[in-house]
Amino acid sequence: MEIRMAWGKLNPVYQDALQMRKDVFIEEQGIDPKVELDGTDEDKMHYVGYVDDEPVTTARIDMMAGNRVKIQRVATVADQRKHGYAAELIKQIIHDAKRSDVAHVELDAQLTAMDFYKELGFEPIGDAFEEAGIQHQTVQYTGE
Repeated sequence: MEIRMAWGKLNPVYQDALQMRKDVFIEEQGIDPKVELDGTDEDKMHYVGYVDDEPVTTARIDMMAGNRVKIQRVATVADQRKHGYAAELIKQIIHDAKRSDVAHVELDAQLTAMDFYKELGFEPIGDAFEEAGIQHQTVQYTGE
């Protein structure tokens, strides 16, 4: 898989990420477009994984106060799941964060994906909460 990243919205990587997010979150999971398209994409780094030049997985990152990175909007197209693409993408984001001396990497995981994130070295912090009608839990990367 080839991983490309780009800042903001004026690039083809973002357009691929946006289409996957619409397919997965809006169409498949029924999330309100006003919630998913939160108006903050311009200020984020977007990652997209490509197989044979086709986008298969995506995530965006938010540089937060306190030298933290928050991974957001992790999605993989339905027919490309269970191939390890999202795991590879998350590992690349963690690698990039470490290379930039980021102190903490975290994300708000859907509860149905908790085992996936635990396998990647994330541990839950705080209580579960609802976002966009789906139960989530904040997890922080503690692996090496």
